[in-house]
Amino acid sequence: MTITTPWRKTATGVALLAAATLTVSCSAPAGTGPGASDATTSATPEPPTLTITPAEGSAKVNPGKRIVVTAEGGALDQVTAEGDDGQIEGTFNTDRTKWVSKTPLKPATGYNVSATAGAATVTSAFTTRKPERVLQITDVTPNIKGEKVGIGMPIMVRFNQPVANKAAVERALQVEAEKPVNGAWRWIDDSYAIYRPAKYWAPNQTVTFNAALDGVKAGKDLWGMKNYDYDITIGDKVVSKVDVNKHMMYVYRNGKRVQTMAISAGKATTREYTTTSGVHLTMERANPVRMISPGREKGDPGYYDVIVDHAVRISNSGEYVHAKNNVWAQGRQNVSHGCINARPDQAKWFYDNFQRGDIVEITGTDRELEWNNGWGFWQMSFNQWKKGSALKDES
Repeated sequence: MTITTPWRKTATGVALLAAATLTVSCSAPAGTGPGASDATTSATPEPPTLTITPAEGSAKVNPGKRIVVTAEGGALDQVTAEGDDGQIEGTFNTDRTKWVSKTPLKPATGYNVSATAGAATVTSAFTTRKPERVLQITDVTPNIKGEKVGIGMPIMVRFNQPVANKAAVERALQVEAEKPVNGAWRWIDDSYAIYRPAKYWAPNQTVTFNAALDGVKAGKDLWGMKNYDYDITIGDKVVSKVDVNKHMMYVYRNGKRVQTMAISAGKATTREYTTTSGVHLTMERANPVRMISPGREKGDPGYYDVIVDHAVRISNSGEYVHAKNNVWAQGRQNVSHGCINARPDQAKWFYDNFQRGDIVEITGTDRELEWNNGWGFWQMSFNQWKKGSALKDES
């Protein structure tokens, strides 16, 4: 079929073809002719390229690294990662071309990772190496099953290795109380940390101490590989007030006076024989206790070697509340070598009824209890105490 378009003349007199002659052939079948097959065939897209680091089969991977999954040429649909102790969470970037684990790899642990993007799937199974040294907790005080402790009780933690990365370890040490109070850790040395609240614990509650050390790098090739959990029971509020000048000791339980004791304190002829003033904590008890004068030989002036009953320690410099049958001095005169002695029956009552961490406030002498003499931690202000924390710049 042929269609012819007529000519027309322009303003300049030039004749132009208004439309081309169109010839349509009706005899050619559809889908034939040069290039017909190229017009009807679409290219198949390449699947995304997925990469997991650490790679499949890796052994002795350094702990502390993170799992990274990347996709080139597409977006990640799903990433699943598991370690020996459970599933591992991670985060995607904005366009889902990268996934990174939220937590670092733990030592001596096996991992399995799977990732998909469209039709592409990749997996990786690998293990991390065991560190040269393992950080462990060797002692926590208090930690006696069934024990109730006083409102002044600190939490004292000793490690088996010196800790170089104190901030990382301290972040793993968590203290939670049913009746919350602000508190802080203080490092006494590289392997000894103590927690103290800003104010005394509220009585009759449970305090939980957790050390999430598994996977924490504490120093050069030093890693924690275990978590620890402790419950600490705070008992009644027991506060004893000792007035050295009045030679009296008053014991209060939950604000009510429950014992009045005539006592004899240090005779103060020397510094070592002077009872220390300040906030003491009851530390331990023994019955009997042998007491020998420090730094003196038998026959020296001031030498003593005595056995006392029902002794409750309140410092490391030899101070106890203990029994002594010298009622002539108790309530009247200070004649001891620094201890607080009381009538035998009352000293036994105190021995039987105290809790570790109870408060013993002593006043009336010119010798202050040192903050590191026994458990004299309450002698230091909380602002000063916090300066011993490795996290002081984060608070």
